[in-house]
Amino acid sequence: MAYPGGITVKVFSTLSGKKEEFIPQSDVVTMYVCGVTVYSDCHIGHAMSYVVFDVIKRYLKFRGYKVKHVQNFTDIDDKIIDRANQLGISSSELSQKYIGSYFDDMDALNIEHADIYPKATEEVPKIIEMVQGLIDKGFAYESEGSVYYRVQKFPNYGKLSRRKLSDMECHDCAFGVEKEHPLDFVLWKASKSGEPSWESPWGQGRPGWHIECSAMSLRYLGDSIDIHGGGQDLVFPHHENEITQSESYTGVAPFAHYWMHNGLLQLDKQKMSKSIGNLVTVKEMLDRFSSDAIRLFIMGSHYRSPLLFSDESLVNAEKAAERLRVAFERKGTDDASMASLNTESFEQRFIEVMDDDFNTAQAMAVLFDLAREINRATEEGMRVEEAKNILSSLAGLLGLTLKRQEKKASDAEPFIDLLISVRNGLRSEKQWQLADKIRNGLAEAGVILEDNPDGTGWKYK
Repeated sequence: MAYPGGITVKVFSTLSGKKEEFIPQSDVVTMYVCGVTVYSDCHIGHAMSYVVFDVIKRYLKFRGYKVKHVQNFTDIDDKIIDRANQLGISSSELSQKYIGSYFDDMDALNIEHADIYPKATEEVPKIIEMVQGLIDKGFAYESEGSVYYRVQKFPNYGKLSRRKLSDMECHDCAFGVEKEHPLDFVLWKASKSGEPSWESPWGQGRPGWHIECSAMSLRYLGDSIDIHGGGQDLVFPHHENEITQSESYTGVAPFAHYWMHNGLLQLDKQKMSKSIGNLVTVKEMLDRFSSDAIRLFIMGSHYRSPLLFSDESLVNAEKAAERLRVAFERKGTDDASMASLNTESFEQRFIEVMDDDFNTAQAMAVLFDLAREINRATEEGMRVEEAKNILSSLAGLLGLTLKRQEKKASDAEPFIDLLISVRNGLRSEKQWQLADKIRNGLAEAGVILEDNPDGTGWKYK
């Protein structure tokens, strides 16, 4: 399926607060997405962000662009150091473990890899160069072995989050004689005893969090990029500080032309996060649901909207994934004299809603309409192979595989087989009511029985 001409993709930019026509600087779209801090397994909130930007990248490529995608790993951080100390291992050993875990999760979710995954600990020379440059230009200052950015030196500080410096309060900032202003943020942190550190012009220390992403983006994508992405919780202070330090250092504005932020996943109307401790890991979800179901759950709302997590939502998403799989597996007639299902309107609708700020919820509705038409056309003896190919192609743009994933063996399986054996005995004795009671009970537990001439098989919903 070739991409259509006349590219008119609209993107909502947090910076402008409105939808804008997407006009990249060249035919190669440069995209930086903030990565994870690797001190524990990824949770479903992480999956939400990376599924969203995976779909955005897939669709831009479908629309004819090349995409250069960079996503970092924060592999040095207070949380990493604390967790490593608790476990009695080095910070690097801990971070490497969870980088591997990250790739396991993303591969299982069918998320395409970024082109480059820089690690903060491997970018220290660039970070030091940038910090020194900010000092030389008067935007930063050294104090007690640390280096801070002077927020009052940047006239538009707060432009991304729509805040005024005069109205801001810094409840979480340590403010003392070492800082000139409460909101001055750290670029380089003086090391404490026993912490990993690097030599710098200001003594032993390590990078601050915000400077990492600026240094990596500038190094691998240039002074001005097309898309900078992440969750809405990163708008302030992280992305605000990235803009401030990057534009101060390079003298180039804008640092990013389109700031894109996905909504946050909520559990009981509370943001899901590691620090709060209310997370559900990706691995836990993949033990229970297919990757297609998880992606459908995430894409069921517009990417900028908050998403409320519940088991019921995932169960419904699994049922929805099964409807698509069933349609894709349908066998239509091979008779060339029979009519073929027309798919042109479905393709056009899909493109129109995805062009409008990547509206996956409406794009999914198109897929289910097409699946329903495939089912109808099959019953009417029409040819559906082309329609199934289109269904597969459009689903692929959303990262859906339409494949049945093997379920892991569970302790319940011997009991399921035993119940099927009991049911078969009841059927042979024509005790239909009791046999149906077993079938219905298994269905309520998520197990579907399939009677055929060779016996009774079963599958999970």
